[in-house]
Amino acid sequence: MSYNGNVTVGGPAQSHELAHLTITKIAVGPFNNNCYLLRCSSTGEQLLIDAAAEPERLISLIGDPGIATVVTTHQHADHWGALADVIEATGARHAAHPIDAEGIPSPVDLPVEDGDTVLVGECSLRAVHLVGHTPGSIALIYDDPEGPPHVFTGDCLFPGGVGNTQKDAERFDTLISGVTTKLFDVLPDETWVYPGHGSDTTIGAERPSIDEWRDRGW
Repeated sequence: MSYNGNVTVGGPAQSHELAHLTITKIAVGPFNNNCYLLRCSSTGEQLLIDAAAEPERLISLIGDPGIATVVTTHQHADHWGALADVIEATGARHAAHPIDAEGIPSPVDLPVEDGDTVLVGECSLRAVHLVGHTPGSIALIYDDPEGPPHVFTGDCLFPGGVGNTQKDAERFDTLISGVTTKLFDVLPDETWVYPGHGSDTTIGAERPSIDEWRDRGW
């Protein structure tokens, strides 16, 4: 099966094979959360983005190689429901932004702030701090040396808009401004976007709608 990013809860995972990194996407839990298992092709080291729910499925997906790191994109409970079980099973370290750390029950032993690098084997992910959905949300950018970038946006950017800011105008303005300046203004149209829920998209597919999002206020 070629990768298209359309996965369903209870259905099979899909893997996006890049030159140096394999990205495996699976949907779990009652809120249709996406979890992403990243594997460095050179070293075999693995990293999981958002241990959201269904720990048994995630641990099975991880398999015998285990994982070195779990990154939690933000503090909302639907993104860390399986975190404690996955860490216990794998011994992985836990990375998150320190501002959101107090809202995540599992201790953060790798604080990640804007511009920090998170490694998975020989591949590096660049953290981007985005404020608005939560105070300490992060996106992770993989600058593929053989192709366009890939960005994991948590709940900050989806097909059709930015994340939920509960109709708070100040939070919305902060979030859309951050997404615009830190993602749209620096990433090419070909950038693949992996959101925290639902289907994938690209920067180019969403770029024409930014003004519309600003006008509607969500």
